[in-house]
Amino acid sequence: MLDTSTRLLRLLSVLQSRRFWAGTDLAQRLEITPRTLRRDIDRLRSLGYVVDAAAGPGGGYQLGQGSALPPLLLNDDEAVAIAVSLRSAVDAFVGMGQTAVSVLGKLNQLMPARLRKRVGALQAVTLSVIRAPSAVNPETLATLAAACWDHQEVTLRYRDRLGRATTRIVQPLKLAHTGNRRWYLVAWDLSRDAWRTLRVDRIEGSPTSGALFTPRPPPGDVAQYVAEAISYGPYPYRAKFKLAGSATAIAERIPPWVGVLEPLDESHCVLSVGAETPEALIFQVLLCGVDFELDQPEDLRPHLLEIAARLNRVIS
Repeated sequence: MLDTSTRLLRLLSVLQSRRFWAGTDLAQRLEITPRTLRRDIDRLRSLGYVVDAAAGPGGGYQLGQGSALPPLLLNDDEAVAIAVSLRSAVDAFVGMGQTAVSVLGKLNQLMPARLRKRVGALQAVTLSVIRAPSAVNPETLATLAAACWDHQEVTLRYRDRLGRATTRIVQPLKLAHTGNRRWYLVAWDLSRDAWRTLRVDRIEGSPTSGALFTPRPPPGDVAQYVAEAISYGPYPYRAKFKLAGSATAIAERIPPWVGVLEPLDESHCVLSVGAETPEALIFQVLLCGVDFELDQPEDLRPHLLEIAARLNRVIS
């Protein structure tokens, strides 16, 4: 039988893997009796961990929020992932550099040699190309992530792409990150009674969490929904192009913000794109690096002819 310390470490690790555990399931997972489980829960509480309990037939346990942050248990892959993420955070967020370096130093000090070697090798060959600081507030991301996890409504002040500011009450589902350093919140907007994709950097001030809600069915494929929402839906110029290449091959060559790819046959696919201007729209298609033809709309063709004439004047 495992000693008490080992059981407590296993119990803590399992509790951290899920938001809520039924008592019987938790005891079976740890291969201990319900009585031993109750005693170990009490021992965790005496060490400063907040463990909430629910009685009754559907009762169980979950880690709660305390006044202090207790130690976390990480496996090898989780520790390496956190170290790499902290290294990225040094350049990715405004005001986070010094804090990220401090945490990274503590984590490296605690890591066994085999993990320090993995992290050190990755950092040694990684180069950061500094760009303009991200406007995303890490506290905003943390609040939204917690609301997604806990199914809590969020009230926020949001400025849309036209600069109009409104107060929204939303039921958050997911946070999405694209390759162009943008974060998006996928949420059900109660005032519009529809799913919306909100750019996190357009949220003003600090969002506030509210009442719990019952999650509704997601909008199909969430990744596909986000891709359509950010690359096609909101723009004044939209078009579909037939590309010479399979959807799989072209998807490996372009970032998701360029447009939405749909397979047509083994050697062709359709790209749906949106942009503020015809020139920007054509630029996105050219990023695919293959031959293409306009599928729709026909009223975009005069713009394409004008752009082609300008290019011909440059090379003639």
